[in-house]
Amino acid sequence: MKAGRVTLVLGMLAAATILVLGMAPFVGMTPISPFDILGGGAAPGKEYDIFWKIRLPRVLAAWLTGAGLAVAGMAFQALFRNPLATPFTLGVASGAALGAAMAIRFGVAVTLLGISGISMAALAGAALSVLLVYGISRALTRSGAMLTTATLLLAGVAVNFFFSSLNLFIQYISDFTHTFRIIRWLMGGLEVAGFRSVFQMIPFVALGTILILISWRELDLLTTGEEMAASRGVSVARMQRRLFFATSLLVGGVVAVCGPIGFVGIMVPHICRLMVGPGHRALIPATILFGGVFLTVCDTFARTVIAPAEIPVGVITALLGGPFFLALLIRDK
Repeated sequence: MKAGRVTLVLGMLAAATILVLGMAPFVGMTPISPFDILGGGAAPGKEYDIFWKIRLPRVLAAWLTGAGLAVAGMAFQALFRNPLATPFTLGVASGAALGAAMAIRFGVAVTLLGISGISMAALAGAALSVLLVYGISRALTRSGAMLTTATLLLAGVAVNFFFSSLNLFIQYISDFTHTFRIIRWLMGGLEVAGFRSVFQMIPFVALGTILILISWRELDLLTTGEEMAASRGVSVARMQRRLFFATSLLVGGVVAVCGPIGFVGIMVPHICRLMVGPGHRALIPATILFGGVFLTVCDTFARTVIAPAEIPVGVITALLGGPFFLALLIRDK
C-alpha cells in the first residue's frame, strides 16, 4: 500500500480521535455548553459536575477500552495466525467473569485504593487464567522444546470453557438479584464515575500497547510462520511469551473495569487492514485510533438513544459489528 495513502488514513484517524474526544462529553440527556465546564462562578452548576465527574471520565474510559481491546485482538491474530482470534480467545475474559461473578455472588464489598471488590476479583480471575494457560501449555510441551501457538491456543480454549462452566454454575445457585447483576456485568458497560477507573486502566493499556508497538517487525515475521520468523533472527519463544503476557494483562485490566465487551477486538483489526494494509508498522497505530473512536461512538449512542435509560455498550458492538464486518468483506471482494 502506498505510503501517502497510509499517512492520509492515519491522519484522518487522528483527526477523528480528536473530534470524538472533544465532542462526545458534550453529548447526552443534559445539554452542556463549553461555558458550563469552566466553573468560573462561585457555585458551578450541575453541568460542571456532570461533565468533569461523569461524561469526561466515561469518554476517556471508552476510548482506552476500545483501543486496548482492538490492539490486543490484532496481536492475538498475528500471534496465532488466525483471523478469528480475539482478546478473549485464551480465557482471560472468562477468568475475569468468574472472579466478578464470585464477588457478586458472595457479596464482596471491599474497596482498596478506590478499586472495587468486583474489579479486583475480576483482575485476579484474569491473572489466574493467564497463569493456568501458560502453565498447562508448558506442561504439555516436551522438556527443551519450544512452546507452540497451537498448544497455547488449545490450553486457552480449555480454560475458557472450564471457567465459563463455573460461571454458569455460580449463576445457577444464585438468587434472582445476584444472577441479574452477573448477567448485566457480562454484557459489558462503561458506567464509570470519576477518574479512578481511567487511572486504573492506564497502566495495563499503556504497558501492553507499548510492548506491542515495539514488536511490529516481529509481528510481521510471525504472520509468515514460526520457522520463517526464526530463520530471520526472531526469538520466537521469547516473543510468544512477551505478546501473551502483555496482551493478556492488557485485556484483564480492561475487562476488570468494563466487563467483556465483545467484537471490538476481532472487527477493528480487519477493518484497519483494509484501510492501511497488513504491515504492523501502520496497522498498530491505525488499530489503536480506530478502536478508541469506534467504542467511544458506540458508547455515546448507547447512553443517549433511549435516555434516560442506557443500553449496555456490549450489546451495541455486537449488533453493529457483525453486519458492518460482512459489508466490508463484500465490498472488498
